[in-house]
Amino acid sequence: MTLLLTVFAAVAATVVWYKKDQDGSMKTSLLCFMFWGASIMWLVDAVFEYAELGAGYFTPAAADMLNDAFLGLSVIALALIVWVAVLLIKDPKGRVKGVLFRKKS
Repeated sequence: MTLLLTVFAAVAATVVWYKKDQDGSMKTSLLCFMFWGASIMWLVDAVFEYAELGAGYFTPAAADMLNDAFLGLSVIALALIVWVAVLLIKDPKGRVKGVLFRKKS
């Protein structure tokens, strides 16, 4: 489940990066790298788990699937938080700087 969720997130981030962020100002490439890195990590984990469990890998318990889903969603949420933090620090459109240094009349 973690692999499936992160692959979907990686594909969605890649489509957004390819279609909407031509100039790279919104740093969606960073989001793509984080999601694809997580997907590769979960793929390696799945390969080794399959090597250990064999056919039993394809019949997980419902509790294990729920735990994996929560873990996958947590990884996606953490990547989005890191991406937003980078956007706030880099401030590509100058909006944070504009709000912080606005002159009050």
